[in-house]
Amino acid sequence: MAKKHNTDEEVLVDVTQSISRLEKFFEDNRQSISIVIIAIFAIVGGYISYIKFYQEPREAEAQSEIYHAQHWFEVDSLDQAINGMGDKLGFLDIAADYSGTNAGNLANYYAGISYLRLGEFENAIRILDEFHTDDPILQVISKGAIGDAFMELKQTKEALEYYNKAVNTNSNDYIVPFYLLKAGLAAEQAGENAKALDYFKRIKSDFADSRQGLDIDRYIGRIEAKI
Repeated sequence: MAKKHNTDEEVLVDVTQSISRLEKFFEDNRQSISIVIIAIFAIVGGYISYIKFYQEPREAEAQSEIYHAQHWFEVDSLDQAINGMGDKLGFLDIAADYSGTNAGNLANYYAGISYLRLGEFENAIRILDEFHTDDPILQVISKGAIGDAFMELKQTKEALEYYNKAVNTNSNDYIVPFYLLKAGLAAEQAGENAKALDYFKRIKSDFADSRQGLDIDRYIGRIEAKI
C-alpha cells in the first residue's frame, strides 16, 4: 500500500508540474495567444457576416433574376434567355454578375443547353464546362450535352470522352442508358467496336427494362458481327 501511495504522490507532482509549466507558457506568451484568439474570432465572425449579409442576399437576388430567363427558356425564346431583354437579365449576365451563387452556377447550365439547341456548339461546350453540380441528373445531362455538342462538331473522340463521364457519374435508370446508347454509337463510329460492345452490354445487364434496353440486342448483334 505504501508503494501505491508513493506512486499517487508522484503522479500528483507530475500533474502539478505540468500545470505550472502550462501556466508559465501562457504567461510568457499571453500577448501572442491573445492575438491568435482575436484573429480566429475575427475570421469566423467575418465569414458569418459574409454569408449572412452578402452571400445570402446575392443568392436571393440571383434567384429572382433567373426567373424570367427560365421562362424564356421554357418557351424556346432562347436568344432572350441567353442575353436577356430590357432590364431583365439573361443567363450569361446572371452567371457573370452572380458568380459563386447557386443561381449563377445554374445559369451556366441553362445558357449551355440554350446554345446547344441553337446550334452554337462551341459556345455550348465552353459554358457547360463551367457548370458544376452535385445533382445526379444534371451531372449526367450536362456532361452528355457536351458530348452531343462535340458530336455535332464531328469531334467523335472528345464526344466519347464526355459521354463516358456522363454514364459513369451515377446509375440513374432513366438518363444513364440514354447516354450509354449514345456512347456506344459514338464508339462504333470511331471504330472502337469492343468499347461500343461494352456500352451496349452494360445497357443489357444494368438497364434491361429501360427504353434503350428493349432494343439493345439489335445493337449488340450488329457489333458482334464486326468483331
